[in-house]
Formats: sequence, C-alpha cells, structure tokens
Amino acid sequence: MTIATAPAQTPPTPSADTSRLTSGHLPKWGSWAILGLSTVVSGLLFAVFSVAGGTEFSIAGWAVVSVLAYLVLITVISSLVEGRRKGVDRLVVGIVSAAFALAMVPLISVAWTVVTNGVAGISAEFFTSSMRNVVGEGGGALHAIVGTLLITLAAAVVSIPIGLFTAIYLIEYGQDRRLAQGIRFLVDVMTGIPSIVAGLFAFALFALFFGPGIRMGIMGSVALAVLMIPVVVRSSEEMLRLVPNELREAAYALGVPKWLTIVKVVLPTSIAGITTGIMLSISRVIGETAPLLLTAGITASMNYDLFNGRMATLPVFAYTQFMNQGIPAQAYIDRAWAAALTLIVIVMALNLLARLIAKIFSPKLGR
Repeated sequence: MTIATAPAQTPPTPSADTSRLTSGHLPKWGSWAILGLSTVVSGLLFAVFSVAGGTEFSIAGWAVVSVLAYLVLITVISSLVEGRRKGVDRLVVGIVSAAFALAMVPLISVAWTVVTNGVAGISAEFFTSSMRNVVGEGGGALHAIVGTLLITLAAAVVSIPIGLFTAIYLIEYGQDRRLAQGIRFLVDVMTGIPSIVAGLFAFALFALFFGPGIRMGIMGSVALAVLMIPVVVRSSEEMLRLVPNELREAAYALGVPKWLTIVKVVLPTSIAGITTGIMLSISRVIGETAPLLLTAGITASMNYDLFNGRMATLPVFAYTQFMNQGIPAQAYIDRAWAAALTLIVIVMALNLLARLIAKIFSPKLGR
C-alpha cells in the first residue's frame, strides 16, 4: 500500500510593498546627523554670501534654509532607504517639529527679555513699599501687587459662579432648547469683544449711579468679570460635555436626584478641566491694561478698599512707569520691567496652584 505524501508548502513570497516596509532603517542618530549637515552647509553658504555682499549674517534666513534643506534631505534619504511611506512620515514629523520650534521662538524671546530686563528692578524695597512720595529712584510696587490680587480675586468671585452655573444649565438642563442656543450665541459674541469695550461698559454702568469721573477697584473687577465669564462658560461646558452619560445614568438608577448627581458625580469627574479653564480665564484678564486704566485708575498709595478710591494694578503701574518717565529715566524703566516680571511670576504661581488643586480633587482611577 502506498501512502501519498502531501506536497511541501512553500512559504509565500513577500510582496514588493512588504519588502519595502522592512527593507532598511535609518539609525537613531540619522535624523540628527542630517539636521546637523543641513545646518552646517546652509550656515557656510550664508556666511559666504554675507562676506561677498558685505551684509550681516541673516540668522532668520539661515534657520529657514536649514529647515527646508533638512525636510528635503530626510524625505529623500528615508524614501530611498526605508520606503516611501516612512519617508512621508518623517516629512510630516519634521514639519510638525519645525512648527513647534517656530511657536516656541516668541515665547522664549518674551520670557528671556522680561527676565533679563526685570531683574534689574527687583529688590526688597520693590515688594515692601509703594510709590507714595517717591520721585526718581526708589519706591516699589506693593500697592500695585495688592491691587492686582484684590481686583482679580473679586472678578473671580463674580465670574466663576456665573460661568460655572451657566455651563451646568447648558449641558444638564438646556441641551438643545432655544434659550440654550441663544446663550451659546451670546457667549461666543462676548468671547470676541475687545477688552476696552468691557472697561467702557463698567465705567458707564458705575457712572450712571455715582456720576462721571468715578474710579474704584470694584469697577475694574466688573470689567474683568465681563471678560472672564465667556471663557469660564466655554471651558466648563466642554469639560462637562466629556463626562460619560453612563455615570449619570448609573446615579439615576440608584435613585440619586439630578442636582446631587451633578454635585457628586459630574463636577468631581470634570474638576481638573474646569480648574484649568478657570485659571486660563484668570491668566487672560490679569494682564489687561485698558479696562483697568479706565475703571480703577492709578494711585501711588496703598488702597485695600475696592469700593473707595482709585486702586493701582501691575499692568497699569508698568504702563505709567514706562510712559511717564522722570529723572533718572532708567529707574522708571526698571520698575516697569520688574512689574512685568512680577506679573508673569504671579500667573505662573496661579497655574501651579491650579494643577495642584486639580490633582487633589480629581477622581482617583486606581486603588
């Protein structure tokens, strides 16, 4: 009896596309080497052109040509070695990285300029004294720091509850009703209004009751609250929208009323994003100058009362110090840069505080 043997199966031949996907791979340092080569070659070319033409070396042009040369080289070399798909992928990665570097240039430039110029005006006296009876050198911005914190705190007290409750209504109760649609439209309009309009609104509102020429810290708080409310509404609305409906339905199935579900389930789940949005709104208004110049004004003395008299703020203090320079002028310029640096530090501290609050109150995912 003969036993038929099955023919041996030959492994499938890889297709051309599969072989190109695994044909080769650039080393990890390959991209950096190509970038360095592009930078050096373009730098030499610009140096030769600048010497030949008697012009200055163009740093911006050198950077642009280096990036373009890198994108062309990395795409061609990667396509030849790794295949067309990987070459296109490296091209897109290069474009995204170049866009990120371009976006970081003004941020780093502004931070470096403020720090280098603001350090000259930083001193113990700057944080412990005001400008009362000070002409020329000396004095400080304690009155402006206190005014900024008080006005911003009052604006937050007014705007955060209004913005948060509005967002809760839009997501939990309003949904697609006409009132909710109208509120969303008005919030979108308010998001784009210039800050000076908010200042004029607050000035006109208080002028109706107290007469023209009135200046108070609470007026600045109202102006900043008008700018903060749409940002709080929009950011809180998006965070509440991300909460899964399954969490709400699970609470309703247990007999929990809707208001308690919002307080115990919806808000704790989205607290991290809501806090970030609130801090974004505070950062957006804390550096406003025009509305505070119209409403709170400027003073050289300490003022802790939001409802009585003018109140200095850091943005207006920096503006007046730079625009109304006395003798010596450098003292006024140093105080202006120091106020700008202090304002940036305050915003950074508020953002760190927001991250800490979000970390503490956010729901724990593990046990």
